[in-house]
Amino acid sequence: MTSNSFSDLKLNDTLVSVTEQLFFKEPTEIQKRVIPEIMNNKNIIGESQTGSGKTHAFLLPLFNQIEENKNEVQFVIAVPTRELAMQIHADIEEIIKLSNKKEEWTSRLLVGGLDRERMKKQLRKTPDIIIGTPGRILDMVKDNAVSIYTATSFVVDEADLMLDLGFLGELDQLLVRCRKDVQTLVFSATIPEKLEHFFKKYLQQPTHIKVESAVTPLTIEHKIVELRHRNPVELIEKIANTVRPYVAIVFANNKEKADKLFKELKAVGLNVGILHGGLSSRERKRMVNDVRDLKYEYIVATDLASRGIDIPGVSHIINIELPSEVDFYIHRVGRTARAGNEGMAISFFNEKDAELIEELEKRGITFAYSDITSDGWIDRKPWNKRVTRKNKTTDIDRLAWQQVKKPKKVKPGYKKKMKNQQEAIKRNLVQQKNKFRKK
Repeated sequence: MTSNSFSDLKLNDTLVSVTEQLFFKEPTEIQKRVIPEIMNNKNIIGESQTGSGKTHAFLLPLFNQIEENKNEVQFVIAVPTRELAMQIHADIEEIIKLSNKKEEWTSRLLVGGLDRERMKKQLRKTPDIIIGTPGRILDMVKDNAVSIYTATSFVVDEADLMLDLGFLGELDQLLVRCRKDVQTLVFSATIPEKLEHFFKKYLQQPTHIKVESAVTPLTIEHKIVELRHRNPVELIEKIANTVRPYVAIVFANNKEKADKLFKELKAVGLNVGILHGGLSSRERKRMVNDVRDLKYEYIVATDLASRGIDIPGVSHIINIELPSEVDFYIHRVGRTARAGNEGMAISFFNEKDAELIEELEKRGITFAYSDITSDGWIDRKPWNKRVTRKNKTTDIDRLAWQQVKKPKKVKPGYKKKMKNQQEAIKRNLVQQKNKFRKK
């Protein structure tokens, strides 16, 4: 039977009321399929694309089975980044607030950058839910500040990024400190083969729920713009004047490029924030809050810092350079067109990106090859459909080019002047060659 409402999923009246206050019209596909299985105490591998509602797919059923006034940890939620932990903790606090259960339900955020001693003091009152990064949770467990042995459910969110960042060792140490029958719930947009060993070790007879859908939401328009040695800031300015994004995330491939881009965009007068792993804990916390409060029109980010963060109102994604992997592109563009809304992804590319573009097109992504001018968007021919010029360079061409005087200083139009020189020298060489033949 198809579940068209949260009450159909057997959630209690309190949580059904929470979904109504959150303006959730009906469960998403992953929620319809996962929530009943979690409530039946099944181990889960949940796989669906970014923005499909995975977070509430595990939060709602966990809250549904929470036991009130129990002075022990009931659920552990491990995530790969501070920012994602902070966001999920905010989601947890919102559910508690809307449920009017501030006294009965408690949670604690455990991430790096916060004062360790203060954190230990706060854990003296044992929370029902722990949410944090694997390293910091493990620190608190090893320091005997908290025990997770009592937990009935253990959630691993963004599992593929956990693997990429090398957190499986910490997860292993945490799970061996849990009871053997702990319910293990693993969620991710993609499930790499390298996680199979982890699954076999910790998930007894798991239910693998994969929501098949388009690689990216069908409501995203993908534009691709050849950079051609232009400054990305110049193009972003033109985009800003043409489309005027509500909120745009501008991706760079590393924090050094992100810092440089942030300063340049700020210098041209754009309302811009920045989010990456190089910020101090205080800066990151403030920036995450500012971003969620829609204080910026543009947010410069890296893949790591933005992973899993739900930034409201993102209308555009701008990649100043394409990432090295297909999955990173999919995760980036998944920040927009969430909950059925429309979005646009604009990517700058060079010839080196040809292989990635081909792979994305094979996965079903349709790119609109474009350029941006002061007057707006114009269409371009796809890079792989352009007629390749045949090399017609002759020995005379090469000889003429060798005799061209190269300017000491590069000035506007120098290429044209050099080409004219080459043509003149070439004509003289041809005349000399013809005279020689006549003799």
